[in-house]
Amino acid sequence: MERSVALVAVFAALIAALGLVPNLMLASGVPITAQSLGVMLCGTVLGAKRGGMAVLLFVVLVALGLPLLAGGRGGLGVFASPTVGFIIGFPIAAFTAGFVMEQTRNLPVGWAAGIAAAIGGILVLYSFGMIGFMMMLQKSFAEAFVVLGWYIPGDVIKVVLAGLITAALARARPASVLSRL
Repeated sequence: MERSVALVAVFAALIAALGLVPNLMLASGVPITAQSLGVMLCGTVLGAKRGGMAVLLFVVLVALGLPLLAGGRGGLGVFASPTVGFIIGFPIAAFTAGFVMEQTRNLPVGWAAGIAAAIGGILVLYSFGMIGFMMMLQKSFAEAFVVLGWYIPGDVIKVVLAGLITAALARARPASVLSRL
């Protein structure tokens, strides 16, 4: 139990730290950061339950006002920004990635992690992100996709990194990839 609590806290901190890299705010109001890589890793490494809890902890800390999002953003105001869908989708994306990881035990860890990260970190996360973006900026699906579609190649790179990092962690310390236990 104590180990799980510590891992949830460490991975919430990892997501916060990844918000600093590279920290580019675009005109669309949606920043380019590595935070979604942290969300993917929460699911692929910790599994559905712990991964979802780690990201939920991160979102709660942001809501309480801690400046953990890109550009030092935090507080309830971020839930009225174009990124609201991504923020709300973070825990669900991590849970989904973890669930997929747990269900694909017959695949090699790297492949399973890549698939899980793609489903949770792109498919699920962008579903929420697009809806939030469309609602906050009064955009159509096509208009939102034109803006947010430019972010997908970077997220594909994050998917590959999540697969490689999870596989390397599984080789180095198999018991640390809780999604496989």
